[in-house]
Amino acid sequence: MTGNGNIRITALVVALGLGFVASADAQGRPQMRNHTATEAKPLQLISASQSLSSNRVSITTSGNTRTIRANGVPDHAVGRFPNRGNPNRIKAQSYTFKVSTNPTVGLATGMRRGGLFGVAVNGVPFDPGAAEFWMGNPRSGWQYEALGGAVRLGLDENYGHVQPTGAYHYHGLPVGLMQELGWSSKAESPLIGYAADGFPIYAITAQVDGTVKKMQSSYRLKSGNRPGGSAPSGDYDGTFVQDYAYVAGSGDLDQCNGGYVKTQDYPNGTYAYFLTESFPVVPRCLVGTADRSFSKGRR
Repeated sequence: MTGNGNIRITALVVALGLGFVASADAQGRPQMRNHTATEAKPLQLISASQSLSSNRVSITTSGNTRTIRANGVPDHAVGRFPNRGNPNRIKAQSYTFKVSTNPTVGLATGMRRGGLFGVAVNGVPFDPGAAEFWMGNPRSGWQYEALGGAVRLGLDENYGHVQPTGAYHYHGLPVGLMQELGWSSKAESPLIGYAADGFPIYAITAQVDGTVKKMQSSYRLKSGNRPGGSAPSGDYDGTFVQDYAYVAGSGDLDQCNGGYVKTQDYPNGTYAYFLTESFPVVPRCLVGTADRSFSKGRR
C-alpha cells in the first residue's frame, strides 16, 4: 500500500528498542511513552501466520437498532502476539455494539479520545488513532500516526495489534478480512463493517456511474516544515497525524473519508465510509452520532 508516496508498507521483522514504559500514574494507568522521533519510516509488519479458531460474532436487527455481539477474536490469520513491538496477547472480549439502522448525517465531529471508529463484520473494532504523542504529551497537539512508522507498534499484516486488555483491533486495512470476504479491485467492495454512528464501512472500491473505481482520500501532506521549537521539526512526511490536511475536492471523499454511494446492501443509496489506500486509511471523524457502546471506557 502506498499513501501519497510517503506511507510505504513493507513486511519486515520488528526490532528491539521500543522503550515500553512500565511505570503508572496515581490512578494506576500506564504512563505515556516519551517519543522524540520526527521521521516517518517503513512499517515493520509481523507476518500473519497464526491461525485462531475462537471467533464469535452475531449481527441482529430489531426495530431501528442493529446489535453486534462479538468476542473480538479475528477470524483470519494474525501475527504472533506478544512480539517485540507489542507485549500483549490476544484475549476474547465481551463486546455489545449498538448502532442505528437509520443514521442521519450531521456536522462532522472528530473521534473522542477513547472512542472506537467502528466495528468490522467479524466483530473486530476499528481504532485508528495511536495513543502515542510528541514528548509523551497528549496536549502537545502532535499525535503519532500509527501507520507512519516512526513509533513501532508491532502491527501485523492486517495492520492490527493488541491492547493491554487483550483486545485486537485494526489501525489500517484489514487485509485478512478483506480476503475472506472476496474483496477485489475489479468489483465494488463487500460490506466491511459499521461505523459507530451506524453508517456502513467499505474498503477502497465503489461503483460510480456504472464503473468500479478506487475511492481516493482528499487528505494531502502539508508542504514545508513543521514549526520546531516546542513542537517537532522536520518535513511534513506522515510521522504525525497533523502532517496531513484535508483538501476539499482533491479526492472523491469528504473529511470523514465518506461519500454517497449505491451498493448491493443499500441499492437506494446511502452515506458510507471508505477505508482508503492513503491517509487516513481508517476515517478519523464521524458525520453522525456515535453510540455510547463504542466508548472504550464503557467496557
